[in-house]
Amino acid sequence: MWADTLMSLEQGHLLRLGAWAVLCIVGGTAVLAILAVRRLDAPMARHFAIQTAAWGAICGALALWASRGLAYRDFAGVQKLVNMLWLNTGLDIGYAAVGATMMITGWRLGRRLGVVGAGLAIVIQGVVLALLDYRVLVLIGPLR
Repeated sequence: MWADTLMSLEQGHLLRLGAWAVLCIVGGTAVLAILAVRRLDAPMARHFAIQTAAWGAICGALALWASRGLAYRDFAGVQKLVNMLWLNTGLDIGYAAVGATMMITGWRLGRRLGVVGAGLAIVIQGVVLALLDYRVLVLIGPLR
């Protein structure tokens, strides 16, 4: 793979991550605004929205930070990128597992819907982020 092709692949990944971040921030904030305007007490929706907006803010900050350091990569740089993507994919799967554990625990310990909503948001974040990272790994392909 050529260095310019890899850089455009990285730029596309960061743009998708940024778009996901914006979607999460806007969606989470919109749900919180609707709950506030209608004065609804919906702990599951509130905690889901808080987690979604917070994860969106973190993803957006990471995408902006990473985009500042984009440069052409040599083979060692590509290997570092691949290692980081594998680490992130593993962590993303771990986030999803933690979110699933929160959902199950919240439900079984007295139907704590706030914990269930937060867990659901974390599961969604973990799965989507893992898919985004894994997509780049597939496109890079095996290193020779």
